[in-house]
Amino acid sequence: MPVTVHQFPCLQDNYGFLVRDDATGLAACIDTPDAGAILAELQRLGWRLALILNTHWHPDHAGGNAEVQAATGAQVVGPAEVTRIAQLDREVRGGDHVMLGETRFEVIESGGHTLGHIAYYDAADHLAFVGDTLFALGCGRLFEGQPDQMWASLQRLAALPDDTRVYCAHEYTASNARFALSVDDDPTVAARAAEVFAARERGEPTVPTTIGLEKATNPFLRAPKLAARIGAAGQPDYQAFAAVRAAKDVFKG
Repeated sequence: MPVTVHQFPCLQDNYGFLVRDDATGLAACIDTPDAGAILAELQRLGWRLALILNTHWHPDHAGGNAEVQAATGAQVVGPAEVTRIAQLDREVRGGDHVMLGETRFEVIESGGHTLGHIAYYDAADHLAFVGDTLFALGCGRLFEGQPDQMWASLQRLAALPDDTRVYCAHEYTASNARFALSVDDDPTVAARAAEVFAARERGEPTVPTTIGLEKATNPFLRAPKLAARIGAAGQPDYQAFAAVRAAKDVFKG
């Protein structure tokens, strides 16, 4: 059943996402980066919030849970780690599913940025909300997980259909593009970087992206192909990924 996704900027570089099941009119917010902005958008749209779907526990993703729930009565759903800062009504993990009216979200394990990070995938509508695991031309820092865990999580997302729209939680793409150009000389990467820079100059968002586009241009998903260039030739794929991640962590461009 079709859904409508409403995306809006908030905080310094976050995106807020509201998704509405068109059959029933029920809505969910993906994380709660800015409670005031979320409530204002709900009022402007006239949408009724039924669910808060958390991807992980960080304050710019779950810090607004209490305020949004108090104002809307929405049920809070997320991984167990969210209870570090907020209450959950329902704990979910990879392999579970969540219904928003007639829309089914599959829960995908995507730990690495945090240990219990999850993503929400709507197969019928070809869209995924991935929090801070996969970014346009990037991926999340490994604050809690290890490279092998994050690589496995990225591979789960990369296995989704190429036309899957990917809603990542931050506008980091211009910075990610500058890094990508430093480690990957593929012409497709250069062409995408030029498009990204032009879009940002016009004040346009670079989110959502697609799985196919990320597989073709994201240096973190392309890490095995970059192994020789980044000094990881002959290493397992996850170690090539680790080398790319380590290079991005110190990149100043």
